[in-house]
Amino acid sequence: MALLAPSLCPSPGFLSPHRCPFLRLASCGSSSSVPDAKQNSSKLDSHQCQAGVVINQTPAEDQVSNNALTTGGAYGFEGATTSLTNELMPSSKRVTLIRHGLSTWNEQSRVQGSSNLSILTETGIKQAERCRNSLVNMTFDACFSSPISRAKSTAEILWQGKQEPLIFLDSLKEAHLFFLEGMTNADAKKQYPELYTSWREDPANFHVAGIYPIRKLWGTAREAWKEILLTPGENFLVVTHKSILRALICTALGLTPERFRAIDVNNGGISVFKFSKQGEAMLQCLNMTAHMYSDHIYNY
Repeated sequence: MALLAPSLCPSPGFLSPHRCPFLRLASCGSSSSVPDAKQNSSKLDSHQCQAGVVINQTPAEDQVSNNALTTGGAYGFEGATTSLTNELMPSSKRVTLIRHGLSTWNEQSRVQGSSNLSILTETGIKQAERCRNSLVNMTFDACFSSPISRAKSTAEILWQGKQEPLIFLDSLKEAHLFFLEGMTNADAKKQYPELYTSWREDPANFHVAGIYPIRKLWGTAREAWKEILLTPGENFLVVTHKSILRALICTALGLTPERFRAIDVNNGGISVFKFSKQGEAMLQCLNMTAHMYSDHIYNY
């Protein structure tokens, strides 16, 4: 699957088939109705395109759920990726991933990593509240979060008023970046030019004392996916950090650490995955941010 940069879309970071003419993933947050696929299949041939994407002419009946919004995308995804659970789950699952709100070190352009010293700014708190409001129509069985303060505070805002306790996972912690943590990017580049350049331009091979943080993050992300997906329930919320989010998204799609910087996630950005009973992933939405610019409410 080709993932398109948010900059290609009219609304920054909002990759929706209704807002972005280049993308046709399964629709998230759409309220428009779509005519029945059977009634219109005779009007489409295998070469007809919608916004530059070839439409699947006749999806199998058993692949289309009742009342599902149809966008011309794929309905079945068995074999799309390798299993993240290595065992059969009792039901399919949906996981909504959210990056924490703007933090003090985000604002100061500091390297954050696994440090717990960076906290949400007033803007970050408002972003978390916007995330919560945008998901008011969604029901989640559980919320998982990194225990690091900026993610923890975001999760607490999102989960406010829920009876179920937050679930904190160490596997959702951010990558450890050693002595670069806390430094401004400008100072890190000046004092450790080779190391900083490696981190920015070749993160898969960035290492300190023989430890490769991004390669290690791939293993951590797989652990997190297994912990999340094997938890009872069908609809989960996950709040964490940018680097581990990149690893979660890439491991779900079968991408290697070399693709680390192929995906970007904004503060408060929302991404959504569906998982088959086999633990195989389908990316439905990536880095949605319409709620940051309006009172948009998602329904997916």
